[in-house]
Amino acid sequence: MNQPIAYNNLIAQLKAEIQTARVQASLSANVHLLVLYWKIGKTILQHQQAEGWGAKIIESLSHDLKSEFPDMKGISPRNLKYMRAFAEAYPQFVQQPAAQIDKKLQQPVGQIGQQVVDQLANQQIVQEALAQFGRVELMQAPLAQITWYHHITLLGKVKDPDERLFYLQQTAQNGWSRNVMVHQIESGLYHRKGAAVTNFETTLPKPQSDLAKELLKDPYKFDFLSLRNEYVEKDLENALTDHITKFLLELGTGFSFVGRQYAIEVGGDDFYIDLLFYHLKLRCFVVVELKTGKFIPEYAGKLNFYLNVIDDTLKHATDQPSIGIIICKERNKVVAEYALRGMDKPIGVSAYQLTENLPAALKGKLPTVEQIEEELKDITEQND
Repeated sequence: MNQPIAYNNLIAQLKAEIQTARVQASLSANVHLLVLYWKIGKTILQHQQAEGWGAKIIESLSHDLKSEFPDMKGISPRNLKYMRAFAEAYPQFVQQPAAQIDKKLQQPVGQIGQQVVDQLANQQIVQEALAQFGRVELMQAPLAQITWYHHITLLGKVKDPDERLFYLQQTAQNGWSRNVMVHQIESGLYHRKGAAVTNFETTLPKPQSDLAKELLKDPYKFDFLSLRNEYVEKDLENALTDHITKFLLELGTGFSFVGRQYAIEVGGDDFYIDLLFYHLKLRCFVVVELKTGKFIPEYAGKLNFYLNVIDDTLKHATDQPSIGIIICKERNKVVAEYALRGMDKPIGVSAYQLTENLPAALKGKLPTVEQIEEELKDITEQND
């Protein structure tokens, strides 16, 4: 039976209201929990400093609180210590004793809790939910956007305050689950992000150049791959596309996969781009060329050629200039800088790593880049 349009509109409206209410409730619950834990941690910290109490006081507090609130979870000695560390790490988290999120909070909400994210129809619902909250309470909004389990992981794994703030902001902005956040921490994203050699400052306008530079990493970590010893570029390309989800995670948020060995025709000749992406935030095509050897200047010239063709054939009038990335086994920073100087197209050069820690049994048994190149040369000569 076909329902009238008015009824369908009513259903759509009620669905939106239910989703908004669920998000509001989850946001509120998460914020209230974090505020409570911060206040408990702050109180413990202040009394320990004032009274000179040692660590044993936490054991006593846990016991007495459990006796008073037997149905309350999260008041174990271990969690109380995390509360104290949380308050110590973010002394200005709670600005004043209110119980609502700042109405001015306009950043993407990110990971409120995995089940909440799964319920979201789109980001607008979250923004509408936030807009209905009241007065300022939290000084550092991103702190309120991630779960307690994210926070205790950050406190345990990241000691440097600046580095911890970086992962906190990235988690809030990108909606990382706890497992994804741990992966990014263990891969050293903080030290790799924006570290590639590029010519973006001279080939892209601001703020596009800054955004594009932050897009690149150096080195890229392909430790999710299992390659045979004698691998070549095609093997690397095949492996990356076979693991495209993990590859996209390593590339970063915003990449949309267009194709591999993307064919372009120029003057009657055929050429093939290793990997072609479109970046949704930068609004531009991204050409990725993979090299299993050391970076040489000729690679930049070939990529510059590809970018010219992509800009002429695929780039829409509203798109930003296409960007090229050369990802190679090794790269000399000085050589890369000279190779990119004077290039018209925005190009970045990064290295990649398959694994950092080889098993002892394999050390010394994997071929060097020079050996791989020598084998490729022998194969070429035999074919000739």
